Amino acid sequence: MTGILRFLSIMIFISCSHQEVNHEKYIVVNNGYIYSVVNFKNDTILKLDSAKYFVCFDDTVENFLIVAPKTRKGWWAIDFDENYLFQVYNTIHGEPSPDEITNGRIRIVDEQGKIGFANEKGEIIIKPQFEQVTAFYKGFAIIGQDCRIIPWDTIHSVSDCHHYSISCLKNGYIDKDGIIIEIGSLTFDELWDKLDFPKE
Repeated sequence: MTGILRFLSIMIFISCSHQEVNHEKYIVVNNGYIYSVVNFKNDTILKLDSAKYFVCFDDTVENFLIVAPKTRKGWWAIDFDENYLFQVYNTIHGEPSPDEITNGRIRIVDEQGKIGFANEKGEIIIKPQFEQVTAFYKGFAIIGQDCRIIPWDTIHSVSDCHHYSISCLKNGYIDKDGIIIEIGSLTFDELWDKLDFPKE
């Protein structure tokens, strides 16, 4: 009998130690010019002062918010104590489009415009160092070195277009730890096909 009780207590310990941690999610509610963060019990845990922020971007969050502060340029991640964590990469030139978490990673930028990554907890895991880099897919992201901007009006007959393309002399890809797996003469499109990234 003692052996059975010991076996049951060991099995209970193993099953409890392997339970997944519940990540509480929060909802960002926009009531006019006031953004509130509420939990799923509808308890308000944070109100953002409209004198400090233009907008809060997220709908559902876990560990940080993405905001446009009135005292800083661009998008910033803040924690629930309103501490700044990092600047978030904007995905479309000239339009408000902060990056989103993909494959557990979100792109961030430093003061020189170099791009790195943070995780879904808001921790910087790949310091900003890349000129150009895609979001992660299947555990990889494509990077570019020695890049230049090519305005569309030089390759398209549109005079009032402010869009541009980016061409890099070297392209490669990294893993989720930021380790460069390959860098060389393959084009962006060739790497996209090689890594079997989704077709648009």
